[in-house]
Amino acid sequence: MTDGFDFSPGAQVPLSGSAGQTAATYALASAAYREDDEVTKILEADNEWHQSTVKPPRPGARIFRPKLGEAYSRAVIDRMLGAGRKPLIQSFGTEPQVVVEHCLAAHRIRRERDNWLTAVTVLCGVLFLPGFLVWLLVFQIRTTLGRRTDRSAGALATTLLVAVGALAVIFLIRMPFSGFWGWYARASVVMPVVGWFWAKQICERTAKDLRERWDSLLAGGGLGAKIPEAVPGHPGDAAEQLRKELTRLSAEQRSNSVFYAGPKGILGMGTRWGSWQLAEDLVSAEPGKDFHPFRSWDLITAIQGDLAMLERTSINTGGFPKPSITHWIVTPIGEKAKEVSRPSGTDVDAYTIKTHAIQDICNKQQFGSGDRHYLGVQWTLWDGQLVITMLITVTVLHDTLRIEVTGHALGPVNSLFTTKPEPKEKEVAKTVKFWETHKVRLPLVDADEVVRLAARAPLTSYPPFLNWLGGSLTLPEPFGLRHAWADQPWRHRFMADDALRAATPVLRVVHAAAIRVLRDHGVDVEAFGTRSTFLSTQVQDPTPKKADVYDA
Repeated sequence: MTDGFDFSPGAQVPLSGSAGQTAATYALASAAYREDDEVTKILEADNEWHQSTVKPPRPGARIFRPKLGEAYSRAVIDRMLGAGRKPLIQSFGTEPQVVVEHCLAAHRIRRERDNWLTAVTVLCGVLFLPGFLVWLLVFQIRTTLGRRTDRSAGALATTLLVAVGALAVIFLIRMPFSGFWGWYARASVVMPVVGWFWAKQICERTAKDLRERWDSLLAGGGLGAKIPEAVPGHPGDAAEQLRKELTRLSAEQRSNSVFYAGPKGILGMGTRWGSWQLAEDLVSAEPGKDFHPFRSWDLITAIQGDLAMLERTSINTGGFPKPSITHWIVTPIGEKAKEVSRPSGTDVDAYTIKTHAIQDICNKQQFGSGDRHYLGVQWTLWDGQLVITMLITVTVLHDTLRIEVTGHALGPVNSLFTTKPEPKEKEVAKTVKFWETHKVRLPLVDADEVVRLAARAPLTSYPPFLNWLGGSLTLPEPFGLRHAWADQPWRHRFMADDALRAATPVLRVVHAAAIRVLRDHGVDVEAFGTRSTFLSTQVQDPTPKKADVYDA
């Protein structure tokens, strides 16, 4: 099976970063390194249209549960690079390949840690299984007690651990066995404790590395993703397939095919907040004569040329940055659809629909079923946190020309992803001046976390079984990194202003270009000019609407 990609340049190491889109990209990538939060924390970042699913651990197997970073990186890798995966939604304002690279890097760091922990578990646990199981049971009971909300739970959990430790010491002193079994029993008590201290050093070292990368990304991305497994050693190895999937991911990101899902709007662009329509009859400017025929594509081409000049202004005030202008083919899907299907065939090259097919859709598919054509002008602002898209479509039915301009806005990623790591500290009373307090730094990994990581480590080589036992994260579908966790821009005053201000210049440029083309083809433009003036007044309304939610 061929997919239209050329891999002839050979092995290349993917590079991270993209100018102007780093904040949203690095915020999403930083979640791969998070170790402090439970996986259910990500449910707080879901918006009203896209909800993740967290599968809880099986009864009595909570010790095998993943944390947020582990579950997130594993879910993103499987969803975006897995064999036979479903098509993805474009992540406007971000570089999804960079996010996936950091998920791969975080997964590699944890895999190295788990390899060491597995060796420790085998040497100090499996070889001394009776004592290991007893200590594991004690920590499991302690964790269960610690989850209780009453104030005595913490003290009870600590008392349990101290009591078991005392019993272990008594057992060592008054050993009921002798000979080989006596020494084995002593080792079964001591070696799991030695292994715990060894594992703690490994976990602390890894946690420090992960937190540094987490903090570095949110500070501007100082540390890059290291994924040597993406460099093939020979044709046909796993790295070649990984590099191929990363290239496929980039090709999907560049696709000009998007999907309209009812009230959800165009997936990846955000909901539609405004709509302005210019619709009038086509009448010849000279009575008794026909105007020169034209097609929708002729109008679109003229509009496209004028939109490219939006960054130019007669007054030096900064104004618009250079926009991205794209011809989009929009496919309708159901509001509750769980997957999309990208077009294929001779008119598609690497997920991008060719120009002649776009032109054909623009001129002919204006009524009834089928895909529709939109000309889009898009700005990525606020370092990738705000994506403003204005879409223009032209239709001609009978003698009526309709030009529609719609506004779409995709807001910043949820604040969960922009939260920096906090130092592990607690306030305690001073020894002498007991009425004063000071902060004491705590270890990055506590006792329960060391046990959890050591217990999970041997099973990480079998992800399906570990997911069945400890639970997993399922990403919202149809999945795209950016829109899945995007907030509304209207909560941010300046972002809302930017989205609203873009509408008027775009609308006027579209109308001016259309009227010029109509006049050149001998069409009476008086009615169009009057209607355009009315719409220019209407667009001054500063209130965004839910234009995709029809009140019918």
